[in-house]
Amino acid sequence: MDALIIAAGYGSRLRALADSKPLAEVRGIPLIELGIRQAARAGAGKVVVVTGHEAERLEAFLAELSRRSGIAIEPARVADWSVPNGYSVMAGAERIAGDYLLMMADHIFEAAILQRLAQQGGPARGVTLAVDRRVTSELVDPDDATWVSLRDDGFIRAIGKGLEAYDAVDCGAFLATPELAEAIKAAIRDGAPGSLSNGMQRLADAGRAATMDIGDAWWLDVDEPRFHVMAEEQAPLHLPEIFGS
Repeated sequence: MDALIIAAGYGSRLRALADSKPLAEVRGIPLIELGIRQAARAGAGKVVVVTGHEAERLEAFLAELSRRSGIAIEPARVADWSVPNGYSVMAGAERIAGDYLLMMADHIFEAAILQRLAQQGGPARGVTLAVDRRVTSELVDPDDATWVSLRDDGFIRAIGKGLEAYDAVDCGAFLATPELAEAIKAAIRDGAPGSLSNGMQRLADAGRAATMDIGDAWWLDVDEPRFHVMAEEQAPLHLPEIFGS
């Protein structure tokens, strides 16, 4: 199994901390390094990182990280990093055979989430999304969250930022099959902008989008300064394998 990390976007809300959001540091360690190391701990043999904004700088860091960590890291650059994130999924998925962990570069996960998620595959699932039912948690940004409405069997009924009725929040970690990239392509052909959520909704409509409830496990979307402060305070407690706490 491989992993795919989306790291192509501009990251405007963290510009005060770093020109490249994936290189914004938490206690001295870049966000992208945290994601790569946790993906490797979950069993990823190779980590594909989709680059775009500040690509040269990020790719130079990835090469250096690969040398010192021994983790196989492969960059996949998108020509236009302003397009929706589904294009990054399609670009990265071309470098991977079979199922893969899919992660966002600005999300941090304690090891147990990704390790459990890596074991969630099955013939009834085109994708499995890690979800958190603690929708009112201080760690969730209601203005930026992608919400999830669930069926009784735990599969996804609807997903998106504008949902009025929802049961959980999208944690930004997936166990994807090749069906996901194909679903995004199909959604684009039907006139959708090409976001990851467009592909997820298409799989949900087909009954192929499952979820994994993370329970009380810790994760954080570091997309603006106040969540970066939380990451500095909390990440060492929840990622002792990296920070040595």
